Parts: sequence; structure tokens; C-alpha cells
Amino acid sequence: MEHVDVTRITLLLYDSQLKKTPYCRIGPNFKMLPDAESFRRLVDGRATGLVATLGRTGLSAIEIPYEALVRLRNYGYDHSILTVKKASAPVISVGNLTLGGTGKTPLVAWLAHWFAQHNKKPAIISRGYKAKTGQLSDEAAELKILLPTVPHYANKQRIIAAGEAVTKGSDVLLLDDGFQHRQISRDLNLITIDATDPFGCNRIFPRGLLREPLWGLKRADALVLTRTDQVSIKTRNEIQEQCFQFVGSHDKPWIETEHRPSNLRLVDGTTQPLKTLQDKRILSLSAIGNPGAFHRTLTTLGHEPVATLTFPDHHKYTTDDIHRISEETESVGAEIIVTTLKDLVKLPLASVRNRPLCALEIGIQFQTGLQDLEYLLNKIP
Repeated sequence: MEHVDVTRITLLLYDSQLKKTPYCRIGPNFKMLPDAESFRRLVDGRATGLVATLGRTGLSAIEIPYEALVRLRNYGYDHSILTVKKASAPVISVGNLTLGGTGKTPLVAWLAHWFAQHNKKPAIISRGYKAKTGQLSDEAAELKILLPTVPHYANKQRIIAAGEAVTKGSDVLLLDDGFQHRQISRDLNLITIDATDPFGCNRIFPRGLLREPLWGLKRADALVLTRTDQVSIKTRNEIQEQCFQFVGSHDKPWIETEHRPSNLRLVDGTTQPLKTLQDKRILSLSAIGNPGAFHRTLTTLGHEPVATLTFPDHHKYTTDDIHRISEETESVGAEIIVTTLKDLVKLPLASVRNRPLCALEIGIQFQTGLQDLEYLLNKIP
């Protein structure tokens, strides 16, 4: 069952002010449109007041039939009632249980590099979420920058995309965001878990951020905890133990990773070192599923933004948006605008008000479990 985006509708239920202004201010230096972070505030209880309470009550009522449908669908696949199709090449799926960004893209990029270094011809298979016909999705455009030589095939029927990839010479298929797409068989099922928000408020969408119940972790062949540098060792251990409780054993490989910024990328494809940000007044800009994690990444680098603008996930920037970004840049006296690679591909601007616009390019670094992962990858035929 694919994710249905009702974030905007839900937000209007609990904050009528969103109807009156393009921004929702959170704190003195934090402005945002009705986006994923605002939805999180509603479902995790940070949004208070009568309307917010009523909104959560309404979402709880919707959660019941939604979860029932998810369970019914999973039952169908678990008991071979629904058909699973096999591709003509090995399939490695990378996915997650929660809505929003958990760090799948850096892992997909790492896997593609790994297979290429082992004389394989990887291809990336995706649904092409919110992409117009003939255009790349946000994630596909980002991966094209990170992996210019790796082909990417998008189709809602991913088995069709897989067939096209094999026909054109690919011999290993990376299924991006494929955990819930159970129509296609996979040889390895990897699930990413964001250490900063591992369990999606422990509620099923739309009352929480879970796409399906946590027992879905049992389907994973390995569990990959991402952004571990943003939480304590104690928290990481607690997440691991909770995950294994849902899995039912401690036998599955447990892998921990950090997201490591490597450089700044400009719209013309050139890069600059991270030290470019030193002593600069930074405006942070993003339209992703977990904008808080991006903000924390900048902060952990020692660069606290003077202001942060976030837009809804997968947002397509308009002329009005550019004008708002320009106004905010001038208002806070920003000297540089830092965004995500996913956003840079949708903002073909070299600068805003003569302030440079650049993306923080992020890679993955393994803290534990790399040998376990490579053992699984080496078993792929």
C-alpha cells in the first residue's frame, strides 16, 4: 500500500493560522510551511490546544481502517494469496517502516558503488514518487548526481522497470524505497531506521508516522540504524533492543551508520570544501521528510544556521517560493544558503540576492556491521 500524502489537510485541522500565512514560525529563528515537521508536531503531541487534540482524535479514527488494510495486505503476501513476481536479476531492497527521510539514499548510493567495484552492473529501480511523465523524481535526480553512470528506471509497476533494466544490461537491481512494495521478490531486504526518530511515534499513519506495524521488521534481512552520531550510545542500544523485540530474536545483522557531510556542491556541479561555511551566517533551506535531521547535521558541523526555512516534502519550488527565500535571506542577513542535494536539483540557482546557494553532500560511514553487510552482499549471485 503506497503512502497517501494528507499532510496539508491534516495540518489545517489543527492550525487555522496556516490558512492565513505562507509560513508557520516555530521559535525566533525557525519558519516553516505546513510540512513534515509540522505534521510530526501534531502526531507526537508537541502541538497543543483543543483543535490539536481533536485533530489527533480524528486521525486515530482514520488510523484504525488504514492499519486494518495494511495488515490485510501483508497477510495476503505472507500467505501467498497475493502474487509476488521475480525479476531476472538479483534484487536488493532498501526501505523503511516510517514516513519521511531515514537515510535510504546514501545507503543506495553506497551499495551501487560497492557492486560497481565488484564488477557488477547495478541499476536503481524506483516508483518515481511525484515525478511527472518523462521527469525524474527528487530522489532519482539526487542519485543521478551521486551516481552519474548508474542507470535509474522508474515505474509504479517496478517489475516492469526491473525488466527494462535487465534488458539493457544491468545484472543487479537496487530497489529504492521498496520495503512495502512486496509485488517484486528480493534477494536481500535491508531496512533503514532513523536513530533520531526510530518508531514514528509508535502509531500507524495518519495518527503516527509508521507505514505499517513494527512487527514488519521481521521481514528484514538486516537492520541499518542511520544518523547514529546524532544520538547517545545509550539511545542506540535501546533502539537496538526494541527492534530485536519486534523481530523476535537477536540473530539478524545490526548495522550502525553515520551521515558524514563530504563537501558543498554548487548548481554548476563544482564542489567546495566544508570550511567554506566557517564564520558564515547560514540560511538552512529544505523540503524533505525529516528537516530536523538536516538542521542537526549543520549544527553538529559547528555551523548553527541563523534561520531555517522548510517546505513540504517533495515540494516543487515556485517563483513565489524563490521570492520568499530571497526575502528571508535579506531579513536575517544570511551570507550563504545551504540546502540538500535533493532540493538543489529543483532550485537551478547559483545564488539568491548574490548569496551563494549550495547543497550539503552527504555520504555514509559505517560504525558497526560493515563486515556483516558485505557478507550478505557477497552471497548475492
